[in-house]
Amino acid sequence: MSSKRDFLSIADLTGEETRQILRRSREMKANGSVQSLAGKSIALLFEKASLRTRVSFQVGIQQLGGYSIHLGREEVGLGTREPVADIARVLSGYVDCIVARVDSHQVLVELAEHATVPVINALSDWEHPCQILSDLQTVQEHKEKLEGLKLTFVGDGNNVARSLCLALPAVGMSFTMASPQGYNLDAATIDQARRRAQDGSVQVLAMRDPVEAVAGADLVYTDAWTSMGQEAESEIRRRAFQGYTVDPGLLSKAGPEALFMHDMPAHYGEEVPPGMLEHPRSLAFDQAQNRLHTQKAVLEFLLDGSQNHTRA
Repeated sequence: MSSKRDFLSIADLTGEETRQILRRSREMKANGSVQSLAGKSIALLFEKASLRTRVSFQVGIQQLGGYSIHLGREEVGLGTREPVADIARVLSGYVDCIVARVDSHQVLVELAEHATVPVINALSDWEHPCQILSDLQTVQEHKEKLEGLKLTFVGDGNNVARSLCLALPAVGMSFTMASPQGYNLDAATIDQARRRAQDGSVQVLAMRDPVEAVAGADLVYTDAWTSMGQEAESEIRRRAFQGYTVDPGLLSKAGPEALFMHDMPAHYGEEVPPGMLEHPRSLAFDQAQNRLHTQKAVLEFLLDGSQNHTRA
């Protein structure tokens, strides 16, 4: 069996590989797609609801000449109707890649362990690497560089925050996070991110005060305070995150050239006020659109060299 490569964490890519994918994504966005997935089939294995992820993957696969099949929670029953290992082996006999959007990151790890085709993390409770590639492309388009920039994330230490923290130092960007006590990223993630720093000028910081955190930031990023699967905690989280709303006032503390980012969907009245995604300095809708292009580049990157894998 030929070797295959999975994309479960943004840390599965080196800084140079990240730049390579971003270059290819920009090329396809500017020049259109080639039929690099002609004859290829991709399974979209989704336990969680999705708008941007599902549509961007399905359209992107079609634009590359491939075929996708969507499998929802009811159809597959990961670990309930059938063991994850059995599902991985069966799907490996039908498709060339598995794109999985799951409740538990451990399910992704198990899928990748038993699948003989590449597995892509389309979101788990631990990371959201495809979103972050889109974010990086969007930053490049608007700032014309990545190196030397500072991004501040205000909010929960969730999957998006973790992937940002791990991705940015490897491409020369500094990452600062502001969260209430008990909601910041784990120390192991912060330590890993610091080890991935491109040079000594790159900083990875965690703090409490959002005003202090956004000072000097080129980009201010936020996300929902309550992620899917945490709905029972929503009221507790709303109280804990009072003062962490990213509004025009907080954005102004970052400076006149700072841009605003949000991966969507937004919970208006919580992490952002109504209208914030339409703010003149908001990149939110560009981030969403770039999902299409970066995910096509990821598919090409992973399937190159995996074309002759042995079927299970």
